[in-house]
Amino acid sequence: MHDWQTGRLVVATPALDDPNFERAVVLVLDHDPDGALGVVLNRASDLTVDDAMLPGWRDLVASPPVVFGGGPVEPNAIVALGRATAAVPADEGLSPRLDRIRLVDLDTDPVLAAVELERVRVFAGYAGWGPGQLELEVDAGAWFTLDADPRDVFTADPQRLWQDVLRRQPGELALFSTYPDDPSLN
Repeated sequence: MHDWQTGRLVVATPALDDPNFERAVVLVLDHDPDGALGVVLNRASDLTVDDAMLPGWRDLVASPPVVFGGGPVEPNAIVALGRATAAVPADEGLSPRLDRIRLVDLDTDPVLAAVELERVRVFAGYAGWGPGQLELEVDAGAWFTLDADPRDVFTADPQRLWQDVLRRQPGELALFSTYPDDPSLN
């Protein structure tokens, strides 16, 4: 039996030394025998949604209204997540764990989408793992696997998300939220 992580967070541990994922908070969008993929929730870029040629979406984009670096895989691919105004049917939502969060087709007319969506977050690229790779990395201590809070997707303070997610955890795991950027200076 596998512990599939769809709809959960994988949060980089301080031991993870890949610069693409240093202090990353990744929402796992799909995890099955073929591998896993997700988006990094805490990598805001300087590119505004308007500059990314998505001006019609401005009113729906959560603050900060920028394109996020979703991960190192296919950095020109655009992934968008939205929070629906009402419950999302199981076949449209990402996971029952993610209340009202769904993938958004940016080719849809944003005016029509606004009827069904409260807000949207746009990502360039994604994180991806081959079959069994995420499980091995979790077992090796590179990632904490944690429950997602739907508000994580739309945080207004992405730079603090790593600390915030860890701080809300029970027990000793919360202590990691105070881990220094450079422990050698401690």
